[in-house]
Amino acid sequence: MRRFYCLTVQPTLFGGASLIRDWGRIGTRGQTMMETFDTADDVDKAFNRLERTKRRRGYRDASSGENER
Repeated sequence: MRRFYCLTVQPTLFGGASLIRDWGRIGTRGQTMMETFDTADDVDKAFNRLERTKRRRGYRDASSGENER
């Protein structure tokens, strides 16, 4: 089953940062979850932890032209 997973970091209005996760099957809108952190260090740690976990499960960067028919 072809799936996507996207991690995005965005600043908040109060000086913190939010980690936004989008995931689902390719071709659908999927789901979204947002976690808010007080410091940039905290959001970086969470981002790196999630990225390592997803790469271990087989997710990889999207590249243009790969698997297109």
